Amino acid sequence: MHDIALAFPSLPLARGAVAAVWLYEGLWCKVLGRERNQVVVVEAVPVLGPKIGRHFLLFLGVVETALGLWVLSATMPGLCAVAQMVLLVMLNANGLLWARHLIHDPGGMVVKNASFLILAWIVAAMSGGVS
Repeated sequence: MHDIALAFPSLPLARGAVAAVWLYEGLWCKVLGRERNQVVVVEAVPVLGPKIGRHFLLFLGVVETALGLWVLSATMPGLCAVAQMVLLVMLNANGLLWARHLIHDPGGMVVKNASFLILAWIVAAMSGGVS
């Protein structure tokens, strides 16, 4: 068995990975409307429906884009990690509650998002923002 020395990814690389997810989900998928299934999922929420759903999705895309930019700014990384966690937990909970039947792999969504949040917390900790 051989030991291979691996360098821990740099903070800018890890920060860029977290920001890229938020920018992709917010700007590409929601603001630019490149992921049609997200509209269908949001419209399934009873208080939103087709009338408000698209506008809410656009607003959510702006919020997610802003989160990506916040991650890149490295400003208040601990608070940024908390904001990411709160938003993602809320989105997952509502998606599972109202649109589970429209989500291709609900369990996979939760596992991937939990893993992503761990990376977000690691970035905050590496930045000195989480104690």
